[in-house]
Amino acid sequence: MATGKGDEMKRVLVANRGEIALRVIRACKDHGIESVAVYSDEDRNSLHAQMADAAYSLHGTTATQTYLDIEKLIAVARESGADAVHPGYGFLSENANFAQAVIDAGLTWIGPPPEAIRALGDKVSARKIAAKAGAPLVAGTKDPVAGHEEVTAFAKEHGLPVAIKAAHGGGGRGLKVARTMEEIPELFASAVREAISGFGRGECFVERYLDKPRHVETQVLVDKHGHAVVVSTRDCSLQRRHQKLVEEAHAPFLTAAQSEELYRSSKAIMKEAGYIGAGTCEFLIGLDGTISFLEVNTRLQVEHPVSEEVTGLDLVREQFRIADGEALGFDDPEIRGHSIEFRINGEDPGRSFLPAPGRITDWAIPTGPGVRVDAGFKGGDTIGGNFDSLLAKLIVTGATRQQAIERARRALSEFVVGGLATAIPFHRAILEDPAFTENFKVYTSYIENEFNNEIPAFVITEPPLETHMAPEHLITEVNGKRFEILVHAPKPVVKRHRAKQTMTGGSSGAGLVSPMQGTVVKIAVEEGAKVEVGDLIIVLEAMKMEQPLTAHKSGIISNLTAVIGSTVSSGTNLCEIVDQ
Repeated sequence: MATGKGDEMKRVLVANRGEIALRVIRACKDHGIESVAVYSDEDRNSLHAQMADAAYSLHGTTATQTYLDIEKLIAVARESGADAVHPGYGFLSENANFAQAVIDAGLTWIGPPPEAIRALGDKVSARKIAAKAGAPLVAGTKDPVAGHEEVTAFAKEHGLPVAIKAAHGGGGRGLKVARTMEEIPELFASAVREAISGFGRGECFVERYLDKPRHVETQVLVDKHGHAVVVSTRDCSLQRRHQKLVEEAHAPFLTAAQSEELYRSSKAIMKEAGYIGAGTCEFLIGLDGTISFLEVNTRLQVEHPVSEEVTGLDLVREQFRIADGEALGFDDPEIRGHSIEFRINGEDPGRSFLPAPGRITDWAIPTGPGVRVDAGFKGGDTIGGNFDSLLAKLIVTGATRQQAIERARRALSEFVVGGLATAIPFHRAILEDPAFTENFKVYTSYIENEFNNEIPAFVITEPPLETHMAPEHLITEVNGKRFEILVHAPKPVVKRHRAKQTMTGGSSGAGLVSPMQGTVVKIAVEEGAKVEVGDLIIVLEAMKMEQPLTAHKSGIISNLTAVIGSTVSSGTNLCEIVDQ
């Protein structure tokens, strides 16, 4: 483990937000060490800022101004007296420059060495390491491509479909799958934009895309003494827009030989890379059983709880132990039972999983045997569009996969989130789909291609929340540090309205209407341009994902009001397509 000092850590700066920040803060309390939170302006009243031993403002609203600002984070670490930094997932968790800055500041970096992050975070370099380790690989470019022309040339040589992938990306961002030659230029441009927006670098490479593959991964721990273990396998095949929605451990329906190869190659890859800490090796498994290495995530995964539930390990505390130089002291742990995680995202499955910012007006989480909820928000919180859409994770564990599924149905029926759309209706629906529950025919694009989505769109038809009287506490900051001031006043009287779900139409008539709140990142047409049905008109970005808007009719572009960089609300008329 890369570390700036030999002493055991005592005070950890958690360089993140939301549920993962809370997860690390709780692990700090369990481990007997203090935690320091950081927060953006809109996160001032967040749970993670309230629960940490200390909290400091990053003075900004966007990710770039706050959680991606290395100088601000290091300054807070120094000011707060932190002696270690945990990056969580996303943001700077896979940024080698941040890891090095932490170490250069004399702090303990709770993550892999910067050299390993660089080698494995660059997907091209990671493929080379995997090849040296003898891991299975599909055809791909050895180096980043210079433009869409090289992607087209690769597709002509190796066939379609091809995957265009951000070399420094992760989490499905900066990943586009081209199934025709014609769409390669625009998908390449979109992958580059998402990569720059999410990771600060736009290099992309290309590889052959396995059709209908399963996504299977291994949770790996490596201590500084060179001992590596695989904590469990996980299946993460249920995805939308290449981002995971449902994950489970262990990965079901694998042969003993497949599991053995996953364990072997994962350890070999990590040792070849000089890895130390917690990390995940991801693979695709084709319909014929072929295994192909995908990438290494050099951080803790969103779905790490399912591996914890089937092994009894606390992976964050294991990260602390490894960072302090301790030996793991165990081999591959025995797997007991089965665990499934459902990501409760703020998005509307009835409208193609469009991001859905809003205010949480009702919040009731399930409990009972085998039920765990890792949440980053609470009732009354406002979920903005500056960050990703994850509100909480529901983790359900049973003695068998069937028991976990049955328990999950009950838990999801108890989970209530009001005021904004969430993925909960999808989760309830997928648990009634035999392709997931029985014969396991799901794959990474199953939702887009085969899932029978009859989920109605979510619409709030009444004011979601009415309050009066003063709040119970006020927030103030002194030199950037957050303090709460209690006000002894009666509690607000809250009148709640249930939101109901109805179907809503998209663009109709002449107007092209924004289906969500988002930022305009591309305008593909000009005033007076002639377009055909399906032509790209505008690209919006919300919660770190791009959403292309295409022409719903043929005609001439008129009254084009969209401006690149501007924020538009759901229902905004962006342009009109008038008859010729």
